[in-house]
Amino acid sequence: MPRLDRRLAVSTAAVLTAASLALSGCNLVGKEKSPQGTSGTPVASEAAVPGSTVTLVTHGDFALPAALLKKFETDTGLKLKVDKIEDGLPNQLALTKDHPLGDVAYGVDNGAAAFDLQQGVFADYEAELPDGASHYRLKGAADKDWLTPVDHGAVCVNVDLPWFAQHKIEPPATLEDLTLPAYKDLTVLPGATGSTTGLLFMLSTMDQYGADWTDYWSRLVKNGADIAKDWSDAYYGGFTAGESGGKRPIVVSYDTSPAFTVNQKTGESTTAALLDTCIQQIEYAGVLSNAANPAGARELVDFLISPEVQAALPDSMYMFPVATGTPLPDDWARHAHQPSRVYTFDADELAKHRQEWLAEWRDVTTR
Repeated sequence: MPRLDRRLAVSTAAVLTAASLALSGCNLVGKEKSPQGTSGTPVASEAAVPGSTVTLVTHGDFALPAALLKKFETDTGLKLKVDKIEDGLPNQLALTKDHPLGDVAYGVDNGAAAFDLQQGVFADYEAELPDGASHYRLKGAADKDWLTPVDHGAVCVNVDLPWFAQHKIEPPATLEDLTLPAYKDLTVLPGATGSTTGLLFMLSTMDQYGADWTDYWSRLVKNGADIAKDWSDAYYGGFTAGESGGKRPIVVSYDTSPAFTVNQKTGESTTAALLDTCIQQIEYAGVLSNAANPAGARELVDFLISPEVQAALPDSMYMFPVATGTPLPDDWARHAHQPSRVYTFDADELAKHRQEWLAEWRDVTTR
């Protein structure tokens, strides 16, 4: 999520429309299940104290509209403080679990959530989920529902369509295609050790190739794949459709990315996500163990799955909402196509073997 670097920047700031603010004036009420701290001792279920501060710890790409955050304060009487962790949010949460950096964490994804649960980072709180959101619960992790799914997307290979048309080359369609001679020196990838996007892409290759996944990476590197530090360096630096005008027309990005590369004259996107190469990413929110304001924290988690926030996610956070029926921007409906199937991984196995697998990846990509 390493830096949670998967989002595309847009040239204008996202603005929450009056329509989305009007979708709902109520917070969802969560089901209290004797919230517990790291010690396992139940925390008393109390109401949030009006005027008290609730602190949200999140990644550096957090960008919900200021009007929406102000509405949370007005509706609840709480003061909201947002602390952004620019690098390594899951690790920072684990290191500070006994003296947490805030009350709620948002932005830990399915690639790191089981690790943080195992480390005792989160307290027991099961929110009342909107329709459709239960599909995105974290699988495994001792079947705990302590984390609340907020948004989702898919990490996919993306291509620069005009580049391929100009060079009269058919774009690739599968992971295996990236190893073919026709695509030699055309791919740039975010590294698995410095990017959650890169880590998830590595996991997709593990699901596709099983025990032979390192052989796939060996063939990928031999075919000239360039491995960048993170998503930003890969997309904005190496990708031909990025801001810097890179030299490689194939990049690992998101299924939402084509919604942000629409040619204003034609109305068509200049990029496409290869939907047979995708792996799902889900971001969660959770009450932190030993939070100073656990009651306020529960209200904040509920707020993140409210209709207003769910409607704001596409334009501000560049992710799909988890609530069924949430309206999407026009460009998303036309260009942000979702895969019908995605590669999968076991969250608990990843938490157990993460360092081992990353060491294998590092070894094969630096030979």
